[in-house]
Amino acid sequence: MSILVNQKTRLLVQGITGREGLFHAEQMILAKTNVVAGVTPGRGGEWVLDGKVPVFDSVKMAAEVTGANTSIVFVPARFAPDAIYEAADAGIPLIVCITEGIPVQDIIRVRSYLDRKGIRLIGPNSPGIITPGEAKVGIIPANIAQPGNIGVISRSGTLTYEVLYSLKKAGLGTSTCVGIGGDEIVGSDFIDMLRLFEADPHTEKIILIGEIGGDDEERAATFIAKSVTKPVVAFIAGQTAPPGKRMGHAGAIIEGRSGSASDKISALQAAGVRIAEHPEAVLHLL
Repeated sequence: MSILVNQKTRLLVQGITGREGLFHAEQMILAKTNVVAGVTPGRGGEWVLDGKVPVFDSVKMAAEVTGANTSIVFVPARFAPDAIYEAADAGIPLIVCITEGIPVQDIIRVRSYLDRKGIRLIGPNSPGIITPGEAKVGIIPANIAQPGNIGVISRSGTLTYEVLYSLKKAGLGTSTCVGIGGDEIVGSDFIDMLRLFEADPHTEKIILIGEIGGDDEERAATFIAKSVTKPVVAFIAGQTAPPGKRMGHAGAIIEGRSGSASDKISALQAAGVRIAEHPEAVLHLL
């Protein structure tokens, strides 16, 4: 069992003829993902990856022909909002945006539009989603994770990889791992994923990887206290970051007292979440 992506996922890759899109499309196929189409305007009628994947001029045409139900966006930041709108208008219910650097005002408008249409967005600036052994939609290496009963939600790409690999080395596995994205505004947040994992009968424990900036972790703590019955372990990155200093992601900045690691840790601990001092320590608290 899993959330969001599985063997029924029929993936469409927007920007498949670009270097990143083509490389990761191949990696996703190797991870057993059913990549059914690619989209690059003006390249319709071509085939890529040794004739395995057809390329279409539009998402609408690709979805109608192939039955795609998920899209991943490998499109430069200035074109990414339009790519997301196109996927939404074609009725794709799940859109994963890898692109980083999309202006905040643009993604606010995108999210408002998708919310009205009932379409889920993961990202932007997300490493994607992986359900080990079934499907991956994104850039998370498939060989660092194995199937299991632990759900992982993260704002950080590289820390996600570290935790997944630590779990695998310890003989533990993952139901699904979701990188929600590190930007200030993202489509789906911790609460959205916690709700899905709580409802998934095969996810028995949850790992939450947060970082400084914003109040997502504090809001997640409130939700956990009221609505999550499964054990949750968390790691919060950026505990030594100075106020006013942006650390890595656009969302990882402390403004005054808002968004500090200590406040996030206190809120999560008050909700019964066990806090790891470093990423590798997460598995010892499960």
